[in-house]
Amino acid sequence: MFTDLAYAMGANPQAGQGQGGGLMGFLPLILIFVIFYFMLIRPQQKRAKETKAMIESLKKGDKVITSGGEYGIVEEVKPNTVIVKIAENVKVKYGKGFIVSVRTEDDE
Repeated sequence: MFTDLAYAMGANPQAGQGQGGGLMGFLPLILIFVIFYFMLIRPQQKRAKETKAMIESLKKGDKVITSGGEYGIVEEVKPNTVIVKIAENVKVKYGKGFIVSVRTEDDE
């Protein structure tokens, strides 16, 4: 009597095939992570690497733009700071992180 009930409650042998397994359940999450990596994370890392290289290559005489929008010429480069000449007899000390870009001759 109780054995018939036990057999009736047993696992269906075909249940695992229709569900798609454990990997198929994570496939959308994996796909979303891959899309985020290539669309957001990787370009951001590339941009940060380019900015770091630009800041490390600063030298006297470079024409720069600061994060505040000031245009100037690098007068002196120190380990953590840059002295920028923004007008005649006006020199301002900035942290290297505040230099946004180095201007080229085309920007003039």
